[in-house]
Amino acid sequence: MNIYKVLNEITLFIDEHLDDEINYNLLSKKMGVNEYTMRRVFSLLTNISLSEYIRKRRLSVASYDLYNDNLKVIDVAIKYGYENATSFSRAFSSFHGIKPSEVTKKTKLKNFPRIIFNEDILIIEDMEYKVVELDEMVLYGIGVEVSNDSIEKMAPAFFEKMENTYKSLYGDFKYAMITYDNECRENCTGYYVMYDREVSDFFKFIIPKSKWLLFHVPTDKAKDIRRVSQQFYLEFLPSCKYKFRDIPELEYYHDNVTDFLVPIY
Repeated sequence: MNIYKVLNEITLFIDEHLDDEINYNLLSKKMGVNEYTMRRVFSLLTNISLSEYIRKRRLSVASYDLYNDNLKVIDVAIKYGYENATSFSRAFSSFHGIKPSEVTKKTKLKNFPRIIFNEDILIIEDMEYKVVELDEMVLYGIGVEVSNDSIEKMAPAFFEKMENTYKSLYGDFKYAMITYDNECRENCTGYYVMYDREVSDFFKFIIPKSKWLLFHVPTDKAKDIRRVSQQFYLEFLPSCKYKFRDIPELEYYHDNVTDFLVPIY
């Protein structure tokens, strides 16, 4: 399966049905995976959740309707799935910087284009892994708010800053954890560095007993961990049969290597 070709089919389908209710389950069938996998792969490659992408495409096209067809605001609101003109006006103003009622032939508007993927990209690489079962873990962490756009730079910088602050007091961090805003893990919200023992002023996290997919990263460098993480989501996940738990992934640091841990049932 050329995943980039399938994603182009998905974004084309979305564009052709912006004024309809878009069924995520139908989109996932185009990729031959479940909804979780489809949404996670999309957000990983685009740094935007699927729902946010659809919302921005609708607001882009809605401006065209107001600009060229002189439709009423309430008609455009209903056309693109808003319950009333007020909620549509609020979303439109946030995106375009003006109210929909203020659109004229001289208005400057924003456009969020359809995403088109390069179908010539081919990545095929073996991924070795283990299935391990770990008992409940009690971890203590400190974190920073991140987004899909910012985590690549913010996570390593935050790790280094916290290491400079706490290593002399408590030693090396044992774990890192990324939190998300929903079970599909489309938008990351926080990055935490963690100890496996109590540390004053750190948050306490209880990680339940679970089975995990363990992917070995031969270093503890951020770029190498990110490479394995991306390989997991882009290559391993679309074709695997495991069911995933709504628990954040963990990075376990030991002996200058990293175990990338993904929770499964």
